[in-house]
Amino acid sequence: MEISYLATTRNIYREAAEKPQIGLCCTTTPVWQLPGLSTPKRMLEMNYGCGSTVNPRDLVNDPKILYVGIGGGMELLQFAYFSRQHAGVTGVDIVDEMLTASKENLVEAEKQNPWFRSGFVKLLKGDALNLPVEDNSIDVAAQNCLFNIFKHTELKKALQEMYRVLKPRGRLVLSDPVCEQYIPEHLREDEHLRALCLTGSLPLNEYIKMITGIGFGTIEIRAKRPYRILDPKNYATDKIIFIESVEVCAIKDPMPADGPCVFTGKTAIYYGNEESFDDENGHVLFPNQPLAVCDKTAGNLKALKRSDIFISESTYYYNGGGCC
Repeated sequence: MEISYLATTRNIYREAAEKPQIGLCCTTTPVWQLPGLSTPKRMLEMNYGCGSTVNPRDLVNDPKILYVGIGGGMELLQFAYFSRQHAGVTGVDIVDEMLTASKENLVEAEKQNPWFRSGFVKLLKGDALNLPVEDNSIDVAAQNCLFNIFKHTELKKALQEMYRVLKPRGRLVLSDPVCEQYIPEHLREDEHLRALCLTGSLPLNEYIKMITGIGFGTIEIRAKRPYRILDPKNYATDKIIFIESVEVCAIKDPMPADGPCVFTGKTAIYYGNEESFDDENGHVLFPNQPLAVCDKTAGNLKALKRSDIFISESTYYYNGGGCC
């Protein structure tokens, strides 16, 4: 038996496939502008995401890429721009109309882009809860504004499926709304609003715990931006609810004995008189050379209560490098 709120979601996106609805899910990240990349107009109109899951540093060494919840195919095209290999990108969606629309858009993209071949992308009908993909076969898996729709049980299953198909050290790249405020239950249970990515948002720490609870050993918070407002005039709430979008990369690293490494954009700066400071736990700080650190390392350094080490607050922007 189909879960009611997921059936509502499918109906909404079935309609959005047949008649593009600009702004259905308000994207807060500019569309990639890359040399030689031309995006068909209909693809842009069907850009139903809240951020971006395409990052060049994930897309090296000819990765096999999986994208779940394909929309109009824009991110499939962007991934193919970096992959450029037959069936290098697999797109999975449960909505037949979305698969058809995406296929048509990719044919148009082939006309507009001399480098692109429709065969670079393989489209499969499938459910995020039961991916039609082999174990340990994917280097980079991604979803944009999809997991926010799921309730706890389904979200856990979807994350487990992504973990299953990823190779060791593989990357799960996510973009979803998050909210630190309490969202009333009547809004959370509103199937239409949840399907529109408005009321299913979790607090960021809870979202991260869901991901690490599946077994991902390293988490990178790559961006966090203002997204939407739920206001009393337009929604059944007595106060303004501020929603942000977050871009996260979860890496299928072994889980460290002392817990996952979660990077939220903290930095350590040593400003002492010695040539360097070694915490004897794998981290060496040099004078006035900022070192990106995970939250766990930041906490350990702060616990030393040294007067010559500064630890910044989270910026919610991490671009690689640093400790661990």
